[in-house]
Amino acid sequence: MEYAIVKTGGKQYRVSQGDVIDVEKLPVEAGSEIELDAVLAVSKDGEFTYGSPFISGAKVIAQVHAQARDKKIRVFKYKPKTRYRRTRGHRQHYTRLQIVDIVQDSEES
Repeated sequence: MEYAIVKTGGKQYRVSQGDVIDVEKLPVEAGSEIELDAVLAVSKDGEFTYGSPFISGAKVIAQVHAQARDKKIRVFKYKPKTRYRRTRGHRQHYTRLQIVDIVQDSEES
């Protein structure tokens, strides 16, 4: 099974071809393609390649499906015995990506 470990938005994701993932909001339009070049590791044909910290020449090509917002969460502050209560809501922005291909230079293998 071919997969890669990619870093974007301060988080790491294990992706395979055809996966759909939600990442931190990226400044791209829906329907376009994006290249994620911060590839930490690649597993292909039973061989595992890892970088220090990134693999040069490796990239993951993804198609942007949507720019969306997550479900609302409630943030509630409370201090006992002082009548202090505050409620706020938050909706996180994210980008939904579908992984099209994992590309690795043949010179690096």
